[in-house]
Amino acid sequence: MGSGVDQPLTTEPFPRLRARTQRFTLGEPRTFTICAAGRRVLFLRAAAGDDARTGLWVLDVDSGLERPVVDPAADDDLPAAERARRERTREGATGIVSYAADSAGRIVAFARGGKLAVVDVDEPTVRTIGSGSSCFDPRPDPTGSRVGYVDGNTLRVAAVDGSEDRVLAADSEDCVAWGRAEFVAAEEMNRFRGFWWAPDGRSLLVARVDEAPVSQWWISDPAHPENAPTAVRYPAAGTENADVTLWRVDLDGTRHEVRWDRDRSPYLGRVVWTAAGPPLLAVVSRDQREIRTLSVDVATGETVELAVDRDPAWVELFRGVPAWVGDALVRIVDEGATRRLVVGDTAVSPAELYLRDVVSTAVGEVVFTASDGDPTQVAVYRWTRDGVAAVMSGPGVHRAVAESAAMVVTSAGMDYDGNRTVLRHGDGELEIASYSIAPPLTPEVRLLRLGERELAAGLLLPRGHVPGTKLPVLLDPYGGPHAQRVLAARAAWLEPQWLADQGFAVLVVDGRGTPGRDPLWEREVHLDLVNPVLDDQVDALHAAAELEPDLDLGRVAIRGWSFGGWLAALAVLRRPGVFHAGIAGAPVTDWSLYDTFYTERYLSTPQQEPNAYRSNSLVDDAPSLSRPLLLIHGLADDNVVAAHTLRLSQRLTESGRPHTVLPLTGVTHMTPQEAVAENLLLLQVEFLHQHLG
Repeated sequence: MGSGVDQPLTTEPFPRLRARTQRFTLGEPRTFTICAAGRRVLFLRAAAGDDARTGLWVLDVDSGLERPVVDPAADDDLPAAERARRERTREGATGIVSYAADSAGRIVAFARGGKLAVVDVDEPTVRTIGSGSSCFDPRPDPTGSRVGYVDGNTLRVAAVDGSEDRVLAADSEDCVAWGRAEFVAAEEMNRFRGFWWAPDGRSLLVARVDEAPVSQWWISDPAHPENAPTAVRYPAAGTENADVTLWRVDLDGTRHEVRWDRDRSPYLGRVVWTAAGPPLLAVVSRDQREIRTLSVDVATGETVELAVDRDPAWVELFRGVPAWVGDALVRIVDEGATRRLVVGDTAVSPAELYLRDVVSTAVGEVVFTASDGDPTQVAVYRWTRDGVAAVMSGPGVHRAVAESAAMVVTSAGMDYDGNRTVLRHGDGELEIASYSIAPPLTPEVRLLRLGERELAAGLLLPRGHVPGTKLPVLLDPYGGPHAQRVLAARAAWLEPQWLADQGFAVLVVDGRGTPGRDPLWEREVHLDLVNPVLDDQVDALHAAAELEPDLDLGRVAIRGWSFGGWLAALAVLRRPGVFHAGIAGAPVTDWSLYDTFYTERYLSTPQQEPNAYRSNSLVDDAPSLSRPLLLIHGLADDNVVAAHTLRLSQRLTESGRPHTVLPLTGVTHMTPQEAVAENLLLLQVEFLHQHLG
């Protein structure tokens, strides 16, 4: 059945239901692994749309039958490393939220309450093995004989029957970890792993992370002064990063370092080791203007440069590449205004396609996702030696997982709720059931292209709006790099529609710097996040008012979170003639306090570009505040730390500028707590009604 089908109707208020269902995503199948040459699919799914506990399921492709493998269970007792991993991946569910399997899809490992758990899918009895108490990121080897796992700062390995559990790599220094991704890798590079099995299961590539050079910060819980603060190593812009090296580690513990010019390319962006060829690395320069693709001689540890990609602004790391297809290297390369799939030395994708990521390079083909002229739509394509063809296109946003002859496609569209997931195998299709709860409202959004730059936007009015009735306007952007809000998917517009129903015209705009159009569009924010981003919000507002005369430009507010929070505060500080109130959630008010990899990509370092940091940060703007501003921040946030809001608030107070601060005790950057998520939405609406009338 599809998303929301046969679910009971509810009169529960939208904010509460949205929080309880984690934005109506609970119960949807996710995290697919195609195994056994395409004959078996593993995935995660909760038993109901309001149950955050996620279990492991298996789908047999030949019979079309699915069955539970491991029932969900709460896992509140998590080690610190696992909590940090979930924060980096923005994981709000409980139970089994990540797992790894052998190539046959029979042996599956996962962490439960800090312990290593292993299950044989064909004989589903969960066994807790290993002597570690802080298990993190367990992974069976491809043959299903052993499981590697991180315990604290050490990498351990055990046989799947629990025997031979031992330390494989460790260090005497507390600041050195083996097998874990450092902060910027997990937060900014989409590299969440720190070790990779050899295809034959006889050795591993393991990252050694030395955080001694990284500044130590402290995050306290003011509501519980009896608790000691938590130490975090945070690499702020312009400061030292962790020292990351890569080693081949054999099962007897023998180590051989993988060597490359780390002075030239200190960031370890990607590691790939499959049976298709020698291991591949993507290493990045500190200024992020160069990516080198290297192959590794595992016998000697020497590396050979296969390709170099450069850009005067920055280079991008993409999911799924580098990779091998046959004996040819696969990359995604930006070339001016185009982003191309490159196989060997040849760009093989049409210039009009905007590449997003590579899904698979199995069986001599490349499966990838891309947009074709419309950033709100994402399709799935396949490249073979005969050319490029669409696999899953049409209206909506389509994602895929592919391996051998099987492909799992997850689609979201404007004419149905949630996601629909289909297994495609040969000429057949099989829908994988979703248990999600149907939202209690259907958005009525107009997807628009506004102004001279044809900015992608969505405009929502209250349902049942009477034409001729003036409406206060709420801009609700993210507005920054690596994130889109304007997508042809109904689920993206649920919260904006509810906000509109509270008496607003809600406008969501993706301006310059956001993905989906072309590389030059994204790079227009290089060294200047302020003017292109803010100008596009203002231009879109005025263009929307020309199309919809009921927008009251005398009552305009803006709200956002993270980058969007920075944008909301920026708007009321620098364009008070346009924006009459702002809600800034977890805003980056001082870019010198944000991390190296993200911030330096756009603004370089504070030492090299001090003017860019001054002009893009907000603290010095405090004396100019003349509009109502609500600052919201989780005090346990280790990504955008609370110092951002506190420093701006202090300067506002020193300048005699009234403002409101809402501190969220024990809340991180995600705000996953149900009561917090529900009431945070209600409090924002109350603030907007108070100040817009």
